[in-house]
Amino acid sequence: MKKKNLFLAATLMLSSAAAHADEGMWTLYNLPQAVYEQMKSYGFSAPYEKLYQADDAIMKSVVNFSGYCSGVVVSPDGLVLTNHHCGFEAIRSHSTVEHDYMLNGFYAKTYADELPNKDMFVSFMVEQKDITPELEKRGFKEMTGEQRAKLLNEVENEMIKEVHAKDPSLELEIKPFYEGNKYFATTYRTFNDLRLVFTIPKSMGKFGGETDNWMWPRQTCDYSVFRIYADPKTNGPAAYSKDNVPYHPKHWTKVSMDGYKQGDFAMTIGYPGSTERYLSSYGIREMRDAENAPRAQIRGVKQDVMIKHMRADEAVRIKYDSKYAQSSNYWKNSLGMNKCIDSVGIIRQKADFEDRIMEYQKWTGYLKGKLDFDKMARLYQKRFDVDKENTAWRESFQRTSEFNTRAITLANMVKGNTTKGKKTYTFDDNSAEWDEALDKDVQATLIDNFRQYLPADRLPEFYKTIEKKFGGDAHKYVDWLYSTSVLMKSGKKITLSDKALKNDPGYQYGKQLIAIREAELPVFREVGDSINEQERYLCDAKVRYEQELPHYSDANFTMRLSYGQVGGYMLGGEPSGYYTDAASIVRKMESGEKGTIDYQAEPVMKQLLSANDFGKYTDKTSGKMQLCFLTNNDITGGNSGSPMFDGKGNLIGLAFDGNWDSLSSDIWFDKKLARCIGVDIRYVIYLMDKWGHADRLLKEMGVE
Repeated sequence: MKKKNLFLAATLMLSSAAAHADEGMWTLYNLPQAVYEQMKSYGFSAPYEKLYQADDAIMKSVVNFSGYCSGVVVSPDGLVLTNHHCGFEAIRSHSTVEHDYMLNGFYAKTYADELPNKDMFVSFMVEQKDITPELEKRGFKEMTGEQRAKLLNEVENEMIKEVHAKDPSLELEIKPFYEGNKYFATTYRTFNDLRLVFTIPKSMGKFGGETDNWMWPRQTCDYSVFRIYADPKTNGPAAYSKDNVPYHPKHWTKVSMDGYKQGDFAMTIGYPGSTERYLSSYGIREMRDAENAPRAQIRGVKQDVMIKHMRADEAVRIKYDSKYAQSSNYWKNSLGMNKCIDSVGIIRQKADFEDRIMEYQKWTGYLKGKLDFDKMARLYQKRFDVDKENTAWRESFQRTSEFNTRAITLANMVKGNTTKGKKTYTFDDNSAEWDEALDKDVQATLIDNFRQYLPADRLPEFYKTIEKKFGGDAHKYVDWLYSTSVLMKSGKKITLSDKALKNDPGYQYGKQLIAIREAELPVFREVGDSINEQERYLCDAKVRYEQELPHYSDANFTMRLSYGQVGGYMLGGEPSGYYTDAASIVRKMESGEKGTIDYQAEPVMKQLLSANDFGKYTDKTSGKMQLCFLTNNDITGGNSGSPMFDGKGNLIGLAFDGNWDSLSSDIWFDKKLARCIGVDIRYVIYLMDKWGHADRLLKEMGVE
């Protein structure tokens, strides 16, 4: 029996080694030598030190872009490239009906014309290290969850003081890796003065819209250009000031006009947000049915209402473009992930692997008495209904309308306010950021839709008001809320007595909403830590079981490297091809003229991309102007804007999407199907040149 199991384990290791060849979001400071050797075999020619350690290390030009995307510095004057959809909110916030940069694009012809952006930043990773041994010396392994959190906070504060003593411009954070089996400390330098420099029209930066989102083939020119500004005396971080000057980095990435061909080495470095590839079969079932399914259903309903109002009024469209894009992105992701979970049979495959782990436990005794799959199943079952209701609540009421936001905020503020007598609350006048008609319609529609997620006897009291006072009409109820509650008195201090609060329908509405969440919290507290503990044990067991293989940690929005090769895949039984060309976007534009809104673009774009000769932008191998391309690099959300490097470490593109056929890759990487879609840097430069005439930027980037 033991020999048989050892043979099975060895067989699994061999098959896993093949499957892991291109999979992985690797931390750079401790990149396994085996991974580097594989990269070299694919065509990476730079020395190991050039990735992380050298003064001109490739990673030193890669940035965390505002906490949700990635980017790359491409000039000695701090010019940063990221995706158009990463700069979307900055572009939208500067747009008006008179100067609509979303519609018409933007180019700052001088430094003085570059537009500052509130609450945006870029962070450079300075250093990363494993602090697990230090934590274990302080008894970390034997602690409860609450004790661990306290110690982590103490250690993080100690380390922050240490780095500040060396350099006040540095920041530090500690994050869990390998499901909490390890902890790494990462040091950053953050620049908060980030200015918009260049963007093409939305019709090109988001070409294909939701029709093409997560799909291949793609022709989206998904990029925008920003600049980092610094203190003129120190060249270091500084709050926005008109006296700040362009930042001068020690290292930036060279743009390559040489292109790529099938099989060429390709590498991304960026900040992937979140993956859960160590997650159990029970966790995946919860994700599919209690999270993805309600999220997709509710967002679909909400987006139908939003787009109706946005198409009717340009000013409304400008206000909600970014919100709609953010919502629809993970609406489609949830649909696609669930489709892949079922079509690939991921839950069954995970369960089969867990059976092998159980056998491994039996003959090794590893984690015996700790990792317990029966216990894990019971814990997840206990949380399932509550998790589904919680997802439905968040998607229906949390930041879905201005009234919902204020009602919930006020209820929470009142709850935390222990003063007696009258209480004063203030809501800023943010009326320029939302539209009353759209918000009312969304709020009422989602109130109606939420009925299906809770039994009638557990719905909030305001549902009875809707029935009795308004004949079941949620739209009339929402109109009444707006007209009678103090909540929509924008920009004024609201002073309320306890009696006034009791009589205000908006406050009561918010209070009833948070009561639903509070009723669910005990279950999350009761089983959450235990589920996390079991998942941590499962990750530990997997790494031990496959100890002959290098393992990477799940993504957690820290810098990661992924590598692979340029190449397509089989799509519907036919080769997908590994690039798209100018002729393909012209064909879509022509179909757009017949009514496909997502394929409509300015006439000048069709003219530019219909050229007979693209000169230096023509690919030497294909003889065509290439737009987007595929690699098997391992990416996820957060990698948007990640630089795509060739074997020499030069920039060949920007990652902007994954493909529909592998949307389950956050939990299960399928080497045959998983692809990274990138915009060719030559396409980026072409539109900067021929459409934007941005000669000063091209010169700055070293492009002739």
